[in-house]
Amino acid sequence: MGRYHAQKFARLPGVEVTAVVDADLARAQALGPAAFSDYRAVFGKADAAVIAVPTDRHHAISRDCLQHGLHLLIEKPMATTLAEADDLIALAAKQQRVLQCGHVERYNRTFRAMQARMDRAVFIEAERLAGFKRRGAEVDVVLDLMIHDLDLACALARAEPTDVSACGFRVLTRDIDIANARLEFANGCVANLSASRVSQAPVRKLRVFQPNMYVSADLQGARLRYARETGGAIAETEEVHEGGDALADQAAAFAAAVRREQPVQIDGREGRRALELAITVGRLVRERLARFE
Repeated sequence: MGRYHAQKFARLPGVEVTAVVDADLARAQALGPAAFSDYRAVFGKADAAVIAVPTDRHHAISRDCLQHGLHLLIEKPMATTLAEADDLIALAAKQQRVLQCGHVERYNRTFRAMQARMDRAVFIEAERLAGFKRRGAEVDVVLDLMIHDLDLACALARAEPTDVSACGFRVLTRDIDIANARLEFANGCVANLSASRVSQAPVRKLRVFQPNMYVSADLQGARLRYARETGGAIAETEEVHEGGDALADQAAAFAAAVRREQPVQIDGREGRRALELAITVGRLVRERLARFE
């Protein structure tokens, strides 16, 4: 992910990628700018940084960077515990630094088109399936994949979650590989989310229902289908939203926030909310597995 971030920022006007850091120095050197194997070498050389290390190192490195005055874009999940997340949020506020969370699906052009048309979602259904990859396997499927849809569900519901139930299973690893969660929100909206990292074909689908309208989104295929009641009949329309670059749009939003041209779009509090939901889902799944395994 660090390579992709570096490429997107390098193309932004008014942004200079001053360094790339990787434990594998040769991999960092292949990207062109100054390369280092120790992140502390960038202190004093940059205004901002993207944290795209394994999740279990997010807190320590992010904390050090904030203390040295760097604005941060942290890949999701922002930390491994709520205490770590709270510490980073407090430190960013104290240092008056931007802390943005990398929930990149919020910048998906298809999702944004859907969100703009939703007034009062009452039921949300999400399905996110992927083949197994070693990258990201240091965390369970909830923190790796479902956390995207936990964040999207909150954005669509426009309310805080009040109740969570979940189940899941181990398949290829010793941790959760398949999970299902049901969320209830303060305004009555309900979300049903499924995630798997042991599927043969990738799927990123989202369905949202509200009074008088149903919307189905294929976030991978960049397609939307609307169904609504019109004059006693059901009218269906389809849209294609190809050509978007969510990672580039996220990079541009972060740069704008650092320049104080716009507020932080997905701040530490929203990153913490998604993390808290993911931790809760994971805990509920493990408690259930402990009863039946």
